Amino acid sequence: MSTLTRRGFLTTSILSTAAVASTPRIALGAATPPRARVVVVGGGYGGTIAAKYLSMSDPSIRVTLIEKDPVYISCPLSNEVLGGERDLASLTFDYRGLTRRGIAVMQDTVVEIDPAQHLVKGASGNRYTYDKLVVSPGIAYDWDAIEGMSEAVAEQIPHAWKAGPQTRTLRKQLEAMDDGGVFYIVAPPNPFRCPPGPYERAAQVAHYFSNHKPKSKIVILDAKDAFSKQALFQAAWQEHYGDMIEWVSGAQGGIVEAIDPETRTLVGSFEEYQGDVINLIPHQKAGALAQVAGLANESGWCPVDQRTFESSIHKDIYVIGDACIAGVMPKSGYSANSQGKVCAAAILAAIDGEPAPAPSYVNTCYSIIAPEHGISVAGVYRLEDGKIVDVPGAGGVSPADADARTRAMEQQFALDWFRNITSDMFT
Repeated sequence: MSTLTRRGFLTTSILSTAAVASTPRIALGAATPPRARVVVVGGGYGGTIAAKYLSMSDPSIRVTLIEKDPVYISCPLSNEVLGGERDLASLTFDYRGLTRRGIAVMQDTVVEIDPAQHLVKGASGNRYTYDKLVVSPGIAYDWDAIEGMSEAVAEQIPHAWKAGPQTRTLRKQLEAMDDGGVFYIVAPPNPFRCPPGPYERAAQVAHYFSNHKPKSKIVILDAKDAFSKQALFQAAWQEHYGDMIEWVSGAQGGIVEAIDPETRTLVGSFEEYQGDVINLIPHQKAGALAQVAGLANESGWCPVDQRTFESSIHKDIYVIGDACIAGVMPKSGYSANSQGKVCAAAILAAIDGEPAPAPSYVNTCYSIIAPEHGISVAGVYRLEDGKIVDVPGAGGVSPADADARTRAMEQQFALDWFRNITSDMFT
């Protein structure tokens, strides 16, 4: 593939899938050896994109995507399940679109990565050799950060920070709660997946309560003293739900130190709180595979060359999405999508023996407060002295004084964004 096409790939992939998708695909014959083997582990917002764009851009590369689950359930928009506006089926996608593109999609659990042998080992017994490896392992939970919390306890005190069965469990608990009960959300410290997520969750549950349990209350116990889109959230909570939502900052006693799951009691730095339903979102770190493979450092996250997302610890392994340390980029689905495209372009260049193209990165996070009320935060980023930094004046949040029509448009933009990004991932 020519240098011009390589450079064109990055710009096109950030803005649109159309031009790259129109590139004719030349199928490899059975006897034709691949020019390179790229294995991608993790079929979420980052991994699917890296696999798809690598495969589309150079058919002579053999791309294998390894994902342990047969379908993917999106975390973005899953708070609407709690609010009663959608079901999990609307967030569920399979991998047939990637298979049709010639990507080998393997349902397997990776148990070991051997960087020296360039080998990935699956629980199935399969062994996958690679020239380049992309790891998009998502997050894991630090169960030791709050006394009394554990993976087993999370089955009865669900975090629902991975959409799926726990989302259903939390929804059922909210439905069973008496009107007049108290629902506690415990928000984790930074960094964590989806910074606006706990606060959108509060709004979505308040939407459900206002229609079905109007005497109930929501209390957010927060390890932080500020949060994403705070002024917009607090104004919207008051507009739609009055005093139903209370936010307690870390300085005000919002830091949770322990939990008694039997009595549903949270021990804060100043006092104890007993809830009818508790949603404790644990402290977070890079996904389990990153820890096992030695890709994370003492912070719990994965250091990378922020130009290419190649691991700073192991050569020829790239880490994208929530697990990586990516400068000022938040841990979000759109960030992972953007990183997947930058990473794919860097791998294509490396296979050709060329320098990685100049990267550009973007992110947008929408939050739906109520029907016809959406807010957003957007960022555009560049590489400066090896670090991903904001492009001044290129991002921002929704205007505080927006009218109802603008808020309704943003809610529709959120739904359109979801349709577009999942189409980018799975078709």
